[in-house]
Amino acid sequence: MSQGVEFNRLMLEMRSMQMEAMARSKPAVSVPEPGAPSFSDMLGQAVNKVNETQQTSTQMAEAFEIGKSGIDLTDVMIASQKASVSFQAMTQVRNKLVQAYQDIMQMPV
Repeated sequence: MSQGVEFNRLMLEMRSMQMEAMARSKPAVSVPEPGAPSFSDMLGQAVNKVNETQQTSTQMAEAFEIGKSGIDLTDVMIASQKASVSFQAMTQVRNKLVQAYQDIMQMPV
């Protein structure tokens, strides 16, 4: 008889927990604050910054090639390396995003 009492008590507790869970409102989807940038905006800004770095590097190299005064070879090489490193970093971020997307798509539902 004590097993029947334990079972009934357990079932009552489970039902009360179920009712509490159903009574709770579902969590709302988090909406970003009006002034907060979205992920796509931040990613776009990062890509634009890499593009600007590469354009600056190209302009400095061209200016050095035509012999414009005030452009030193070391400045050109530093700008070139900055552009290269920023592009490699952007490529790695892209690779990580693609890998994360593929991992999520392969998750069982």
